[in-house]
This record gives sequence, structure tokens and C-alpha cells, in this order.
Amino acid sequence: MSKNILMVVTSNDRLGDHGATGTWLEELAGAYYTFVDAGHTVSIASTQGGHAPLDPGSLQEPWLTNIGRRFQQDARATAALNGTLPIEGVTAASYDAVYLVGGAGTAWDFPTSAPLTRLIESLDRSGRIIAGVCHGVLGLTAARCPHGKALVADRNVTGVSNAEERAIGYDKIVPLLPEDRMTQLGARYSCAAEPFQSHVVRDGNLLTGQNPASAAPLAIEVLRALG
Repeated sequence: MSKNILMVVTSNDRLGDHGATGTWLEELAGAYYTFVDAGHTVSIASTQGGHAPLDPGSLQEPWLTNIGRRFQQDARATAALNGTLPIEGVTAASYDAVYLVGGAGTAWDFPTSAPLTRLIESLDRSGRIIAGVCHGVLGLTAARCPHGKALVADRNVTGVSNAEERAIGYDKIVPLLPEDRMTQLGARYSCAAEPFQSHVVRDGNLLTGQNPASAAPLAIEVLRALG
């Protein structure tokens, strides 16, 4: 049975004072086609709506993958990215799952988006599937349970690691490090034994992936969770 899945991407195209950023294409495309090829309906939303930027680094070799090229050549997919739904207008009841796509841009607008936080909380309270990958997991960090505890507190999670942030020099650039923030909120954070390896964690209806290599595996786990 076809499910409705909402993918959320960043509207932020600035890496602080360090150039351009946006969504990491492989994280978007890998999950998008996992869902679409399985027969599900995918919508793409962003914090502001309209055109959503892609990180220029993800459009260059060696980071541009075949799945990324497929997305670039897919008129329907690119139209959805250029005309994203504004998250403020999204109704949680319309979707069976949400997938928060990464990219360093999310470190600025995901944690501060009140509409995104309300969406996550609403989905959680109805027992629907919530997923996030890489920096996208920062979209989970402002959400609270009904009794006020952080949504991620006492739950098993992952996201881009401090070691990976240091390796690419982002530890001094992004305003929040996912590993640190999740740990501060009381989450049980884990990561792969080696940086940049795939790592996916499921804790009930909450599913998280560590990095770009984890995007498609995380989407497969979302499909399993949807049954």
C-alpha cells in the first residue's frame, strides 16, 4: 500500500561566513528514490518553501554519485526541489512519515524552525515515523514530548559525528554539532567505528542515520518501519 512521505530540506544557502551550502544531494536523492522506486508518494518541503538550495560541494566529483545524477536529470524531482512546500503549511495528518534530509545548511534553520518542531511533535504523538540523517537530525532537537522532556532524551540516535565534522573542518563553522547537541539533550548517541561509514539507528518510531552513506539505508529502514 502506497504511503505518503514528506522529505524536509533546508532553505539556508549560506555556510555562515564560509561560502555556500544547502542540502547534500546524495542524502536527498538516495532516500528519494528508495521511496519512489518502492511505489510511495514523496513530497518535498523546506523551512521557507519555494526554491531549495543544494550544497555546491555535493554537485562535484567525487561526491556526485549516480543517484545524484539521476535526480538532476529527473524533471519531476527537480521541479519538486525548486518549488518546495513551506513547512508552515504542512499538515502532519497528511503524511505517514517524515524524513529530515541533511546538509550543513540545516544547522542554521532546522533547530530554529517552530513549524518544523510542531510538525515533528505532532507526528510523534500520533506514532508516525520520524527520520533524520546527518545534520538533518538537528531538526529533532527542539521537539519535546507531551510532558516536556526532549524528544530525543533517553533514546538511541545517531547523526554526523564530531570526528566527521573535524575531518571536513565544519566543527569550527556550524553553530551546532549534532553529536554534542543530542548528547546534551540526554540522547544515547552512537556512530560507526570509522568516520564516513554507514550507520543507522532505530528506536521505536524514531530513526536516524549518521552521514551521506547512511541516507539510502535509513530510507530502507523507514520503509520497514512503515510495514
